[in-house]
Amino acid sequence: MIKWETRVLLIQYLEQGLSKAAIARHVGIDRRTVYRWISAGELEPDPETGFLPRADRRALQRCKLDPYREIIHTRLTTYPELSAVRLFDEAKAAGYPGGYSQVRDFVRQIRPAPEPEPLVRFETEAGHQAQVDFAQVRFPWGKRYVLLVVLGYSRMLWLRFFSKDDMRTLFAGLEEAFAFFGGVPRGLLFDQMASVITSDLRDQGGKLLENAEFLRFAAHWGFRVRACRPYRAKTKGKVERPIRYLRGNFLYGREFLGDGDLAAQVQTWMNETANVRIHATIKEQPLERFIRDERDQLQPLASRPYRSLILSPVQAERPVVRSVPKVEVQRRPLETYAAIAAGAL
Repeated sequence: MIKWETRVLLIQYLEQGLSKAAIARHVGIDRRTVYRWISAGELEPDPETGFLPRADRRALQRCKLDPYREIIHTRLTTYPELSAVRLFDEAKAAGYPGGYSQVRDFVRQIRPAPEPEPLVRFETEAGHQAQVDFAQVRFPWGKRYVLLVVLGYSRMLWLRFFSKDDMRTLFAGLEEAFAFFGGVPRGLLFDQMASVITSDLRDQGGKLLENAEFLRFAAHWGFRVRACRPYRAKTKGKVERPIRYLRGNFLYGREFLGDGDLAAQVQTWMNETANVRIHATIKEQPLERFIRDERDQLQPLASRPYRSLILSPVQAERPVVRSVPKVEVQRRPLETYAAIAAGAL
């Protein structure tokens, strides 16, 4: 039986137009053997294309790449980020006669996988820090912003939905969160929140500039302002994960009649689900850990709310209630009801 490698070479030479005698010399076999294989149909090309069958063409390309695999492998071992296009050009310069796709597929197979960046979980002392963030949610009656505050040690969670995410809302929400916890953490960690951070040039050797009005708010309540560096989302994971948890465990699959119903349901969810579940990281209930270790480590609440000389007070938001069908009531003159009453007597 004709070997596959020999068959591929013979068909390739036939496609190039070589004579049967020349093909026999190239392959190193008797010319009559070539005639016999051709007569037996062993070297018939693909009937649809007239060329080498697709499977054989792919295999032939792989054979062409064989002498250059070690070169590509060595280059990738030394420079693992080299692109397949660059390696194809280098292989061609070394004499590789095949196409790019074979190099690309080979590179995908052998490229060294980057070592995963070690996940360092930064745990904070009790009462030391809370993480704060806004998330946007759309409801049938409009867009709302949920403010989440998570204590870093116990993972105790507070949240509330607002119609805006401005500085006045942030002040009101944080003061409500402090009251919920019964104290103030020594520091609050924020993302690049516009209400808090005006400029962050630390990655360029510059400084972090906080909003002056927010610094006055922080001084009133006695906490330090900390900010994540740009594009360092992992540093605020304690609040990022609760956002995903909120969307999956609370928002998904629930119906809400309006803002009032939303607020009532989220309060119940915080008290009966979020803060009493067995947390995946700390392996205990956030509420239990908070009461045991963290509540007494928080700073005392300020004697009064912060009064801004710049911002107007937050006006109480009118809760939105989804419309209910109206019931038509027929109105009649008083004489009609008097006649009805007399007839009944």
